[in-house]
Amino acid sequence: MYIYSMKNYIEAFLNAFVGSFNWTLKSIFFEVPWYTNFFWGLTVLSFLVWGLEIAFPWRKSQSVFRKDFWLDWFYMYFNFFVFSIVISGVYKVIGLLLNDIGIDKSSLTLIDITQYAPAIQLILFFIVLDFVQWFTHVLLHRYDFLWRFHQVHHSVKEMGFAAHLRYHWMENILYKPLKTIGVMLLGGFEPEQAFIVHFVAIAIGHLNHANIKITWGPLKYIFNNSVMHLYHHAQVLPADRQKGVNFGISLSVWDYIFKTNYIPESSGTIALGWQGDESFPKTFFKQLFVGFKKN
Repeated sequence: MYIYSMKNYIEAFLNAFVGSFNWTLKSIFFEVPWYTNFFWGLTVLSFLVWGLEIAFPWRKSQSVFRKDFWLDWFYMYFNFFVFSIVISGVYKVIGLLLNDIGIDKSSLTLIDITQYAPAIQLILFFIVLDFVQWFTHVLLHRYDFLWRFHQVHHSVKEMGFAAHLRYHWMENILYKPLKTIGVMLLGGFEPEQAFIVHFVAIAIGHLNHANIKITWGPLKYIFNNSVMHLYHHAQVLPADRQKGVNFGISLSVWDYIFKTNYIPESSGTIALGWQGDESFPKTFFKQLFVGFKKN
C-alpha cells in the first residue's frame, strides 16, 4: 500500500510538472484561450505600462532603461512562469497529502460564494485574496527570517513597472499556501471568470511600481497607487514604524484600517532600499541564495 501511494505521488508530481510546462508552451504559441493566456497577457500589460512610463514619466530624470531594467524583466518571467513550472508538482503532492488526512478544499469554508451572482463572486474573491496577500506582506516585514528573502524586492533602487515581480522565489513558497487558504475560506471555489481578477491584480501591481504619478483621487483610500507604494520602498521610514508602511497589494484600504498608511509628500524623489543595502548581491544568481543565513 505504501509503495502504491508513493507511486501515485510521484506520478502526480510529474504530471503536474509536465502539464504546467506544456500549458506555458501552448500559451507562448497562442494555443490556449486568449483570456487565460497569462504569458502574453503579462507581456502586453508590461509594454502598455512601460509605454505610459515613457509618455508620462513621474521622475523625468529617470532613464527609460532604468537601473536593473533587464534584471526585473527577467524576474517577471522567472517568477511567473519558470518557477511556477518547477514548483507545480510540489503543490500537487501537498494537495494529495492533505486530502489523505481528510483536509479538502471546503474544510475551512466561511463563505460559500457559489450562491452569489458571478459579479459578487469576483468581488469577494478579489477582496479576500488581496487581504491574505496584505497580511502575508506584513509578515514578510515583521519577521527577520522572512525579511531576508523579501529584501530582494526592496533592493530596487529606481522604481519601474517590472519591479513589481522582482522577488525571491521563497516568497512563492509562502504566498501560494496562504492564498490557497483564502480560496478555501470561500468554499474552495475559484470563480469561472477569476482570470479577470488575476489580470486586474497584475495591472494594478505594475502601475503601483511604475514611474507614473497615480493617486486615484478620493479612491486612494480604496486602491493602492504609485505614490503610496513608493513610500513602501523608502529607505528612510518613520521612527515608530521601522518594520514598514503601506503594505497594500491592490487595495490600500487595509493600510488605512490598520493604521499602516504613510504618505508625507509626493515628489517621487526619495531614496529607495534600506540603510546598509550597499553590500546586497546585485545579480540574479547571487540573489537566488540570499536569505538562508543571517546577513
